[in-house]
Amino acid sequence: MSARTGTSFQRRRRSQRPLVPGTRPSLHNGQLLLSTGVPSLDYIIGGGLAVGTILLVEEDRYESYSRVLLKYFLAEGIVCGHSLFIASAKDQPELILQELPAPLLDDVIEIEESSKERRDHSEDITSATALQHSMSIAWRYQNLPKVQTTLTSSSRFGHYYDISKTMSFELQHSVNCHSFFLPDEVPVDLASADCSNMNFGYVKLLRAIQRVIREEGFDGASPQTKQRSILRIGIHSFGSVLWGDDVGLNENPESVCSLTKFLYALRGLLRTSLSACIMTVPAYLSQNKAVIGRVARLSDTVIGLESFNASERETNPIYKDYHGLFHVHQLPRLNCLISDVPDTKDLAFKLKRKLFTIERLHLPPDLSDTVSRSSKQNVAESAKLLSSGCGEMARGKRHLDF
Repeated sequence: MSARTGTSFQRRRRSQRPLVPGTRPSLHNGQLLLSTGVPSLDYIIGGGLAVGTILLVEEDRYESYSRVLLKYFLAEGIVCGHSLFIASAKDQPELILQELPAPLLDDVIEIEESSKERRDHSEDITSATALQHSMSIAWRYQNLPKVQTTLTSSSRFGHYYDISKTMSFELQHSVNCHSFFLPDEVPVDLASADCSNMNFGYVKLLRAIQRVIREEGFDGASPQTKQRSILRIGIHSFGSVLWGDDVGLNENPESVCSLTKFLYALRGLLRTSLSACIMTVPAYLSQNKAVIGRVARLSDTVIGLESFNASERETNPIYKDYHGLFHVHQLPRLNCLISDVPDTKDLAFKLKRKLFTIERLHLPPDLSDTVSRSSKQNVAESAKLLSSGCGEMARGKRHLDF
């Protein structure tokens, strides 16, 4: 009798699909994510770079830090066993592969972090006693909590790398690496080449990426005989003069639509395949800001690096602990109506002896009696430049200028 009264209801369970190595599902929209190689950058863009999307990096003026992000992205792919596609018009892809940083062991990271915490704790105790005699702090700052500058998540995702060492030769060639060097692809008679109303270099690069995606089975059209993997595409200094694009030469370039056509086609390839792309663009060289705006809208995630090299901020005391500002211009909206909003937009990056980190940029109170008026004035001017609220929108001396 008990068997007849039993219900036929069964709880619906999620299908346990095997994940691709080096990936994890997003907690916000269920999109498959992969690490960029920089844990703090993964935290800022919503947990990682979504598979099938484009990460656009606006280069700094001396192209030193944007190249570091590209190398981190490729090095993370090698450690995770992903396939690589490196494209460049300036440096040989083999040279970029040889410059990839060496991975750090987890034990070394944990030991360094624990020793750093103990050292910071002891330094805080000693500095607290010295601060009572050397500096007088206003009453409104006494009960404020300490600003947490580090950007980390509770779950570990990605690896750490030592930028002072290069990856071993055996590890570099442990995965499939496809290269594209534009000077090797240019024919003798360029005028007779079919460019399809697009820049010749862009056409060749797009066909090379499409061929790798189809032949390696990343699009899912042909069944993969081996374990599923991810194709990581790294394009270095895209849109520069070396690619044959005249966007950075004048305000009315001849191939004004070549860059946008390429991104539109590349975005379609990535959406239907297990691949992700990081692209560095020298946006500061472009004379046509409208084209750069279209490029940003055709990308999914857009970040910018503003280096302090050879600028007034390099000697400013407020930026003494950082090497540049980190700007988040656009975050992806995938399988949802709105994008993930970061906690703060005041971010800065610094390149330590081994690691590249992104931290919150905060302004500590400078109320010491020993500080000169000139340094206080520099700090005040920097604070006005740093603020991105109504101070930027207001023009001139108005009531909302603060």
